[in-house]
Amino acid sequence: MSNEYLIKVENLKKYYSINKGLKDVFSKEKSYVKAIDDISFTINKGEILGLAGESGSGKTTTGEILVQLQELTDGSVTFDGYDFADKSKEANRRFRQDVQMIFQDPYETLNPRFTIFETIAEPLKIFGMKDKDEIYEKVIEALEIAELRPAEQFAFRYPHELSGGQRQRVAIARGIVIAPKFIVADEPVSMLDVSIRADILNLLRNLRDKMGLTMLYVSHDLSTIKYLCDRIAVMYLGKIVEIGDVKEVINNPQHPYTKVLLSSVPIADPDYIRERIEIDDELPDQINLPVGCRFEPRCPFATDKCKSVDHALFERRDKQWSACIYTDKELILKK
Repeated sequence: MSNEYLIKVENLKKYYSINKGLKDVFSKEKSYVKAIDDISFTINKGEILGLAGESGSGKTTTGEILVQLQELTDGSVTFDGYDFADKSKEANRRFRQDVQMIFQDPYETLNPRFTIFETIAEPLKIFGMKDKDEIYEKVIEALEIAELRPAEQFAFRYPHELSGGQRQRVAIARGIVIAPKFIVADEPVSMLDVSIRADILNLLRNLRDKMGLTMLYVSHDLSTIKYLCDRIAVMYLGKIVEIGDVKEVINNPQHPYTKVLLSSVPIADPDYIRERIEIDDELPDQINLPVGCRFEPRCPFATDKCKSVDHALFERRDKQWSACIYTDKELILKK
């Protein structure tokens, strides 16, 4: 993995304006859902960054902005020297070829009227490849890399003839057929049988190693993030609350929210007893967000001081940053 970043995100914001009722139609003040609220991070070349958090944290929205499926509200994103503010046709075409996305649901992402060959060949045709023999070779190669073998037996089937795991491999083959530099994988194994999840994760890791791909892996499952990723960023209500080396964050979490997430991960050993951190199940209102630390209303370690912080990240360990104003030792003393 290189120390040179491929993606740089600075002060990223994504707000959705909403109308709460008839009075808002006549009011000049607008209400917003702050899906992403001023986050910054980088992804190094060849790195797999895991983005974790419960539903509503903003992780999928972040991924969609990085592939330009959504427009950012404020801030800046730079990809391999390309600024998202550059709307020229040439820059957009290069970006579309370098960036791809693997979606969560393998049953909804494939056109049922297309054969597998047509699905994977479509990006090649869009980017100007016309030679039929060359297209066929590229499609077969992508299927082989995605471990659908023998590829010739899968190429002219339809999606309904494949299992969920096979469909997700087709989606991966479609994503890599034009040799992108960066892939966003949004919950790519959450809808698959547990028995084949490890195979898909191993495939993603092999793609990074063999093709030099950089990835953002979006998931609520910390166990898969630990298995696949190099670093992890934990999001809560639009904010990054902790970021660092995946092993350090998993083994030595510094933010209470990360501790809560880890305490709910099942352990295979039936004799192992883990202390469960209980919190309120209800998320705060995403329109009227808590003042100060957004986790404060649910945090078992919170004090009045937490109501006046601004979510700045503090370096608590080597290259491990937490938005909690208290150190890990101070949190232990609060138990």
